[in-house]
Amino acid sequence: MTIADIRTQLLSVPFVEPPQTGFLTLGDIDLLLVEVERHDGVIGTGYLHPLAGGMRTLDMCIHEMFKPLLIGADADNVEELWQKMWQATFIQGRMGITVMAQSALDIALWDLKGRAAGKPLWQLWGGKGDPLPIYGSGCFRGLGHDGMIKKAQRYVAQGFTAIKMQVAHTFNHDEDVANVRDMRAALGDDIEIMVDVNQGWTADEAISVGRRLDDYRLAWLEEPVMADDFEGYHRIANAIATPVVGGENHFTHHDLKPFFASGKIPILQPDVMRGGYTELRVIAEHAQRAGLTIAPHVFPELSVQLNAAIPNPSWLEYMGWHDHLWVEPVPVENGFITPPKRPGHGLNFKPELLRDHPYRD
Repeated sequence: MTIADIRTQLLSVPFVEPPQTGFLTLGDIDLLLVEVERHDGVIGTGYLHPLAGGMRTLDMCIHEMFKPLLIGADADNVEELWQKMWQATFIQGRMGITVMAQSALDIALWDLKGRAAGKPLWQLWGGKGDPLPIYGSGCFRGLGHDGMIKKAQRYVAQGFTAIKMQVAHTFNHDEDVANVRDMRAALGDDIEIMVDVNQGWTADEAISVGRRLDDYRLAWLEEPVMADDFEGYHRIANAIATPVVGGENHFTHHDLKPFFASGKIPILQPDVMRGGYTELRVIAEHAQRAGLTIAPHVFPELSVQLNAAIPNPSWLEYMGWHDHLWVEPVPVENGFITPPKRPGHGLNFKPELLRDHPYRD
């Protein structure tokens, strides 16, 4: 059952509700689609939504560095193929473009394996198809004080029991504290509030502001400093009462080793675009041994397969970004997401998207 062909396509699909991050303008969902086809005609699909460019570079990486490596290989040995891609690009990669490109291929390979077996990935990995908790994200700082609260209230009205808002970048410290204070007052005590800094502070700022935010009973403070400032992460975690979390901008379990060793970052948020399913499963294993849980970054339609099959799942993150892309979206109701029973990851792009939305530089 060897790999016969690898095909890619670049798309630019408009957002239904463009995100107002406050520091990054996103008008379209720029997608890199990957199809991996076996000689018997079974096809698996992967995709990347890297947010901030690099689309043609990622596409070239797949065709120049990985396609020659994978054509003719046994498609069933997904973990072995991940290692083969990792080792082949060790000089050029270990983070960034090469890992993201191989992540799209890894997602497609797992999808192919699930479709060939006639099983959803969560079942292939020995998991359960029970509904999983998901929080309403995307209460973006660019919406302003009132807009963040209004969006959070919309989530609560839909049955969500947790939301995530943003601080830093466009607000000063006093404004950030006031925004969190007013969000808590608006939502009451029964709704979990996560706060995302998006790497916007120094460690000293995070300690100072974080201590003020402790009063509002937050579920977590996310990415307070740059991803590679492990010392800063640990100083903040030691200094404030609110749990400190992160991981979306880390690549593979190698990049997360300081967090496994310390145990001070109780919830890790790996991104399936930065390691694929294979690495997220490895990260979950390391996290389990360290007593940590997993709340993957965005892409719940993919990550629901992982969280349904690991012993240490935490939250999944919902922004509704990709719901309009699928023939059958993954259902999200009353603050829970249910893993699809369709084979593979269970996602099929609407055919008209591939026809009507070519990539725009």
